[in-house]
This record gives sequence, C-alpha cells and structure tokens, in this order.
Amino acid sequence: MNLTYSAEDEEFRARLKDWLAAVLPGLPDRPDPSDWPGRRAYDTGWQRTLYDAGYADVHWDASPTRRLIFLEETERAGAPYVGANFVGLLHAGPTIAAEGTPGQRARWLAPVLRGDEVWCQGFSEPDAGSDLASLRTRAVRDGDAYVVTGAKIWTSHAEVADWCELLVRTDPDAPRHRGITWLALPMDAPGVTVRPLRTLAGSAEFAEVFLDEVRVPLANRVGAENDGWRVTMVTLSYERGTAFVGEVVACRRVLTEIAAEARKNGSWDDPVIRRRLGRMYAEFGALWRLIQWNVSESERIGGAPGVGGSVFKLRYSHARQDLYEAAAAVLGPDALDLDRPWSLERLSSLSYTIAAGTSQIQRNIVAERILGLPKGR
Repeated sequence: MNLTYSAEDEEFRARLKDWLAAVLPGLPDRPDPSDWPGRRAYDTGWQRTLYDAGYADVHWDASPTRRLIFLEETERAGAPYVGANFVGLLHAGPTIAAEGTPGQRARWLAPVLRGDEVWCQGFSEPDAGSDLASLRTRAVRDGDAYVVTGAKIWTSHAEVADWCELLVRTDPDAPRHRGITWLALPMDAPGVTVRPLRTLAGSAEFAEVFLDEVRVPLANRVGAENDGWRVTMVTLSYERGTAFVGEVVACRRVLTEIAAEARKNGSWDDPVIRRRLGRMYAEFGALWRLIQWNVSESERIGGAPGVGGSVFKLRYSHARQDLYEAAAAVLGPDALDLDRPWSLERLSSLSYTIAAGTSQIQRNIVAERILGLPKGR
C-alpha cells in the first residue's frame, strides 16, 4: 500500500492546477438549479472543455491515483462537477470500458467523453431498491431485440438523458441473481415514459421511468445474457469507490466554512461545538486516507475498486449527515431558513444512507466479504 504520490503524479497535479487557474475564470455563469436543460448544456459544455484539453479520459484510461488527483484538484479549484453527466462518466462509462465489446466501447465511450450524450441509471424499482436482485422489469427476446416492460424509480437525470444503463430480468425461473441482464436503453425509444420526481430539497434530478414493450437491440446488451448481476457489481464498485472523492473534498472545505461561521457568531465558545467540529475534522481526514487506501488497492490488483468501497461508502454517508447536523448546531434557529448556507444540503444529506446502496446493504457486504461472517438466513 502506498499513500504517497510519485514525482510524475505531482507534475500532473501542477499542470492541472495551472490549466484550471487559466480556464475557470472564462466559464459562463451556472444555470438555475431547476433548469435541467440548461444544466445539461452547462455540464456537457464543461465536459467538452475537458475533452479538448486532454483531461476527459481521466475516469477510465488514467491510473486510479491520477483519477484521485484530478477529482481532488478540480473540486479544490471550484470547477464544475460532472453534474448531469454523472452516470455516463462514473458508472456506465467505466462499466462499458471494462465489460463492453470493442464495438460497444467505440459507440458509447467517445460521446460520453465529449459531452455529446448523457446517461441515466435504471436500476431501482418501486419494489426493488435495497434488494436490487428482486427487480421485475422483464425483457423477452423477439428476433434481434429484447422487448422490455416494467418500471424504474430514482432514475438519475432521466429527463435529460440519451441513454439508460438498465437492469432487466431475462430468466424469471433462474435464481434471483442469475436471471438479470445489463442493457443500454435509448431513452427516445417508443414506449419510454419519464415522470420527474421532486425531492425534499426541492430538486428534480430523479424520475420514474415506465417501459411499455420497449424494443432494445440485442447489440445493446453489455455482458452475457443473465450475467447482468456480475456486470452490475462492476458498476456499483465504481459508484461506491471513487465516485464520492470530490464530495469528500467539498465536505472538508464546508467544515472549514462552518468553523469560520462558529467563530463569527460566537458558537465557537461552546466546548461541545468545538469538540464536535474537531471530531468531524478527524473523521474526514480518515475518510481521505481510506480513499487513498482504496485507490492504492485498486492499482495493486489492476481492476475496479474493491469491497473497500463499501467500507468508505458506509462511513461517508453517516459522516456527511453528521457534518450538516453540526452546521445546524452552529447556525441555531437560522438552520430552519432554507435560504441559509448548508440548510438544503442538510436535507439532501438524508438520502446518502439510502443512495448507492443502503447502509444496511453495505454492512452486509462488509460482514460477508471482509469479515467472513456467514450470510443471514
């Protein structure tokens, strides 16, 4: 395990920092958070800027360490995050890069890297969230296509997406984990209906997606038929591995801002507040070291992030909630004002122990795959 950076890594960091300092002042204003077509244009425009500068492929072709440096420095510089391009860049793209055929990689990866196409995630269903293997969306072969019928929920960025990484059941008689297939669904296909969902924080980045006999070409299957669960584990390893790196950097910055606010409004004089913020400082420092450990392990085995990603995701989800509860303690009654800093983030943090695999699921993974405990009956 190596938690340090090589001279070549530091040279890459220096070049990136110089480039960010030169390009960020010229970016247009960010669109209104509720303007999803505008946000898509802004996010994909930034992706095109990265592509033209030679940084777009850092999520796939660069080493995990270079990817870590890229995410760390872009967040520190206040650069746009992947936004609407999140699923394509951090989930579907790496999965297709690892599991797709040469033709699939040629068809789908370059448009994601250029910001030409946006993906959404069609995994969860109304009755298959934490227990994803119980999904019921059905795909039946008909000639050179699958005919798909069912419904998905919490589909990220579906209203502005071109493609969906879709899990379907292709063998209803097989054991639950063995009858699932991973498909690339064109969102403009006949029979696809999208209904946006509004969150507690007022945002609408999720949607319900209804599929009524949608034809998906067999060529859009990534991996073998009924091998979708294994392919999905590749997707989820990226989602729980390095996908939250930028957010940890942002949380460390927010913690500094909360401490500054505590000094300003006098709550710093409360030893309970100081102790709480000090603990959070240590918590996020440890999480950063855990990220570095996971990256080091990924480079050692030469593959996707391993089960250490579940350890990270489990602790980070609760640490993020603790962070914004600490912010509320510093703000006092002002924390109820949704126009104040951190108030909306406090609401959105409630979803983190559910999104990308619930904390209960992560504990099961840690217990079975790291601690070697038997599966529950």
